[in-house]
Amino acid sequence: MSGARIVVAARGWIGTPYVHQASVRGAGCDCLGLLRGVWRELIGPEPEQAPPYTMDWSEPQGDEALLRIGLRYMTRKPREDEAPGDVLLFRMREGAVAKHLGLQAGIGAAASFVHAYNGHGVIESPLSQPWRRRIAARFALPTEVT
Repeated sequence: MSGARIVVAARGWIGTPYVHQASVRGAGCDCLGLLRGVWRELIGPEPEQAPPYTMDWSEPQGDEALLRIGLRYMTRKPREDEAPGDVLLFRMREGAVAKHLGLQAGIGAAASFVHAYNGHGVIESPLSQPWRRRIAARFALPTEVT
């Protein structure tokens, strides 16, 4: 599947309000809901139902739930091997669990990513150095559900 197609799908969610645990384009989603919606649009049914989760993603317990799920269903890539359509997993602070997701849109000097951000909804942000430092993992979406 082309990265350009993933970017078009992700950008189609821009303007969707932030709603925790939701995944409905135009009505509401969080960062995982954005990825789930793009997955359904481009790949097909989600491989498993997302369980209820708190906004802290089990941070006090140190549970790397999103990293485990990413490793189960997507192909991990080197952090520096950026391409449009990559799924980015972020640690919001050093030593914390990885709990924020986005889809890379632009690369190089114009690097950007689409993500659902509390208080902002789905937006496209520059992939600036502060964001780059937070990348915990980079994944490629599968071409089909296995």
